[in-house]
Amino acid sequence: MLDELRSAVARYVVAPSPEALDAVTLWIAATHLQPAWQHAPRLAIVAPTKACGKSRLLDVLHETVHDPFITVNSTPAAIFRSISEQPPTLLVDEADTIFGSVKVAEKNEEMRGLLNAGHQRNRPTTRVMGPEHKPVKFPTFAMAAIAGIGDLPDTIMDRAVVIRMRKRLETEHVDDFRTRTDVPFLQGVRDRLADWLAPLLEEASDLVPPMPVRDRAADTWEPLVAVADLAGGGWPQRARAACRVMTDREKGNDQDRGLKIRILVDIRAAFARHGNPSALPTDTLLHTLNAHPEAPWREHGPDGLTARRLQMLLGDYEVRSTNRRFPDGTQRRGYACADFTDAWNRYCPALEPAAPMPPGAQLALPPTAPGTGAAEASARHLPPVTTPKAGGPGLPPPPPGPGTGPRR
Repeated sequence: MLDELRSAVARYVVAPSPEALDAVTLWIAATHLQPAWQHAPRLAIVAPTKACGKSRLLDVLHETVHDPFITVNSTPAAIFRSISEQPPTLLVDEADTIFGSVKVAEKNEEMRGLLNAGHQRNRPTTRVMGPEHKPVKFPTFAMAAIAGIGDLPDTIMDRAVVIRMRKRLETEHVDDFRTRTDVPFLQGVRDRLADWLAPLLEEASDLVPPMPVRDRAADTWEPLVAVADLAGGGWPQRARAACRVMTDREKGNDQDRGLKIRILVDIRAAFARHGNPSALPTDTLLHTLNAHPEAPWREHGPDGLTARRLQMLLGDYEVRSTNRRFPDGTQRRGYACADFTDAWNRYCPALEPAAPMPPGAQLALPPTAPGTGAAEASARHLPPVTTPKAGGPGLPPPPPGPGTGPRR
């Protein structure tokens, strides 16, 4: 049944990777067992521009998920009043009009809160109702697919299986989507899917599948992996492979989005490039960070990242600069490598081995006085700073084969 559903999705949508297609298939199937799950994973369908297939994927979801509830321009009040103990599947299109800018997102904070709360059971929203103004609790638990241009708020992306859609190439073909013929076909697939899963509700409720990831990622992917285990065959292995690949990919995107994670990764790379000394002077560290050609630090003001801004970025990790004496005999403020160890272990991906400094090389210190030309010399001799790879495999594999009907 999952093979049939996967083929039906691939008939109309070019998925960004085989893992993404497997994830969409399992997510659709999981909507038919929502009462069994502790968490309701979101499906974040995002793309860099329009015409990448987001709406077409939502069309397919609308005809295959359990009890679809389309929420274009729906108010949060209307949505949570539509959720019951047998929850529908929320489908939110054009999410960039809700969260596309800071000003617009502030006006839709209630919607973001609803989507966040609905990821877990027993997170109701309370409203005062009736002439007696009694507080009434409304359930929020429901699986949701959210489509938009650009990334969604971090709190939603963190609770989602992320599908990063792309524009089709001329060589990538899909079938035309005709309401008269294709909707009955997809609904037939949906009905057979529901007939298979309905008797398995109790079994699914008791299932605790071994997960290849931990914490919130495990909560989000557990329903998908559980459905794969119910299906058997090659699906358990494929589900866990998709889970690993796609969560690793998003870890890399999280690193790029969050400056407070990126600064840790780049500082770790700076220490590695200098041979992992016990401490680095603040001015040397800043010089190394600002010299990184692909990092955002040189854009933090006319002189790049400053000591004050660096201290602010590191404040949440309780890492601070102190006066230290260095091997060249100078005393200046700097950062100890040991102070970063806990933060690196908790927040950064595993570091790949980096090439050490050449034997006899000295720390590239910025000049202490202007006009000496030492800054240029330092920049020329500074080894390139690179961040560790954190996104798992590189480019996604080629998309699945084309559909079988009329081409467009």
